[in-house]
Amino acid sequence: MTFETAGYVVLPHDDRVLKWAQAAAAAVAKLDTQTRRHGATWFVGVDALPNESDGSIDGVPLCGAWDDLVQLPDMWHPAQVSIVYPGYPGKDDTESDAAHRFRRDRDAAHLDGLLPEGQDKRRHLREPHGFILGLPLNNVSSSPLVVWPESHRIIKAAFAKAFAGIPADKYGDVDVTEIYQAARRRVFESCDRVEVVARPGETTLMHRHLIHGVAPWQGGSTPRTIAYFRPMIDPANWV
Repeated sequence: MTFETAGYVVLPHDDRVLKWAQAAAAAVAKLDTQTRRHGATWFVGVDALPNESDGSIDGVPLCGAWDDLVQLPDMWHPAQVSIVYPGYPGKDDTESDAAHRFRRDRDAAHLDGLLPEGQDKRRHLREPHGFILGLPLNNVSSSPLVVWPESHRIIKAAFAKAFAGIPADKYGDVDVTEIYQAARRRVFESCDRVEVVARPGETTLMHRHLIHGVAPWQGGSTPRTIAYFRPMIDPANWV
């Protein structure tokens, strides 16, 4: 399947991407990664990578085959540095049993950009991303990315209906909790679960509507590290 039909693609090895990943890995080695979640098994690392606004890091440019598949941003934000440690997912004291089970048994399957708000954690579209670009920084296969191919079609249809007739600048005001949960259930019922293992020099590109998550730790002692770019777009273009 193509990127358009599957909602994701693993781009093959590219020496340019490998050089960038090596430079990024060296920068990550200097970060303080002690603040972790889920029983100290996940460093979230939002905006943690000190890359330049053109995506480069320590003079190594960010470029790859994704240039032909997505509209590139005018500026690249500091990438997220997601590090998964042995034993993932542990359980935080503040995490409910149901939330932990979902993370463990359903790979914490989610749609990026929907933020939980308030005591009841109601979901709102606050971060309309254009796409998700994942660049592995080390060669570790434990706790791989998990995707549900073609789930982006189900999500797109659900949110097109949810936001019908609403000005784009008001999308974030809409409580989409039930709509999102129902659509995700349809994804589980109708889409295959696929584990995606990629190595430095390869790239994972995901559609902004793709349901994805992280598999539980599967052995080994070296943490798994991936840098993620999620450029923001106008809400009017998100659906």
